[in-house]
Amino acid sequence: MASVSIFSTAARRLEGKVALITGGANGIGEYTAKFFTQNGAKVMIADIQDDLGQEVCKDLGPSVASYIHCNVTNEAHLKNAVDSTMAQYGKLDIMFNNAGIVSYPKPNILDNTLSEFEEVVKVNLIGPFLGTKHAARVMIPAQQGSIITMASTCSTIGGAAPHAYTSSKHGVVGLTRNTAVELGKYGIRVNCLSPHVTSTSLTKTNFDLDDEGISKIYSNLKGVWCKKEDVANAALFLASDESKFVSGHNLVVDGGFTIVNPAFSMFE
Repeated sequence: MASVSIFSTAARRLEGKVALITGGANGIGEYTAKFFTQNGAKVMIADIQDDLGQEVCKDLGPSVASYIHCNVTNEAHLKNAVDSTMAQYGKLDIMFNNAGIVSYPKPNILDNTLSEFEEVVKVNLIGPFLGTKHAARVMIPAQQGSIITMASTCSTIGGAAPHAYTSSKHGVVGLTRNTAVELGKYGIRVNCLSPHVTSTSLTKTNFDLDDEGISKIYSNLKGVWCKKEDVANAALFLASDESKFVSGHNLVVDGGFTIVNPAFSMFE
């Protein structure tokens, strides 16, 4: 008997859907683009890393993936990315506001500059605002859509990251909840994802960790650690019709990290 791919027609959870993924040239965005296309979606990858983005599209195949240069802090760029997706594929079902940056760790607020703070907030919060705005512009007439924004475990706790990053991710949750309330009447779902520290080039560089170091970061769930595919699978769930009644939710993918204080617990 011939072997059957795990991504058989029955398992293709995004069959016929179109997604726009910001920051899709590498890391979690790249993994998500692969998962989406394997599950039947067509994707538009929007990024400022042109060579990487075009290489990802080449690997995925020109029939299912396209690339567009996009700086998420520039409204004209995001408007163009949405319009280009509509022009090429005829619709937009899924908007994944994935692009983000991490500021250099400066635990003393007196050492933080206004320009550094603004740079992080522009990418991590204003970018999703603009992405949500222009996705809604084309989803409202269609009366359907799923908007997903990348948050972080830093959206629910303090002290785990620099001030700008933590502030921006708390802001993402507020933006998600407000727009979920507004856009629900149009059949549009809005959610965000909050992963634990994940092995990407961004986190490795900013936290000076390799895969082994990241795997040892505290998690309440022993034997596993957060990987790119874990986050991509969570995005796939929020993008698919399996989550058709989930909106305004912050899906935390952290192995229980944010629900326990390991220094004060009755359990060994």
